[in-house]
Amino acid sequence: MTETATIGVFGGSGFYEFLDDVREIEVETPFGAPSDRIALATVAGRPVAFLPRHGKKHQHPAHAVNYRANIWAFRALGVREILAPCSCGSLQEDIHPGEFVVLDQFVDRTRGRHDTYFDGPETHHIGAAEPYCGRLRELVLEEGRRLGIPMRDSGTIVVINGPRFSTRAESAWFTREGWDVVTMSQYPEVMLARELGICYTGIALVTDYDTGISHGREPVSIEEVFRVFRLNVDKIQALIRETVPRMGADRHCSCEDEARKARLG
Repeated sequence: MTETATIGVFGGSGFYEFLDDVREIEVETPFGAPSDRIALATVAGRPVAFLPRHGKKHQHPAHAVNYRANIWAFRALGVREILAPCSCGSLQEDIHPGEFVVLDQFVDRTRGRHDTYFDGPETHHIGAAEPYCGRLRELVLEEGRRLGIPMRDSGTIVVINGPRFSTRAESAWFTREGWDVVTMSQYPEVMLARELGICYTGIALVTDYDTGISHGREPVSIEEVFRVFRLNVDKIQALIRETVPRMGADRHCSCEDEARKARLG
């Protein structure tokens, strides 16, 4: 494969409509087809690969996304760092729609998703204590603050299976546990990237108050999620434009080394 990009971004057409030199390619993987064609573009002179996580028409709900194919396709193109925006619901009263949470922890509440490349005979025990790349998180935080984007420098995201939203009881439970936001993506995406030694940072845009803390508000709806997301696409675009030039120059993090050491045999 001649096409290469060292930086990958999960996001649909709204993420790269501001670019002029976009070309789309198909990438085959041993795990089947990715969610859609991958768009190759240049940002600040750097080649960047964009992949809509759910497909251009949102035809792949979160529980049915081929996460292994998506991450593998990025790796096949030479991607070593991934920016992964996602929408989420707030689980705490002081976390408001329109804010961004740069994630540092997740809680997996999914089921049935293929979440490893190593089903045997080769075994791979990757550490998950710090699942997100700390170096890449700091770059995103610095650029977000410089742009005046409301950013939270840490947060735990609960990943539910979907496609349904949480019940009030489930959402209230997540809130009582002290977790910050809830989504249907992020897992196993982040851990698959870690298995391959790819730096990954999750950038969660809060689109709503989850049902457990609605307190007189209307329960979350997909229409409201999309509405708030569209209102903030320009901020996500700006964050990508400003972060990309600072990526790749000095990968002093341990992501590659930890993936290498996790393999047995």
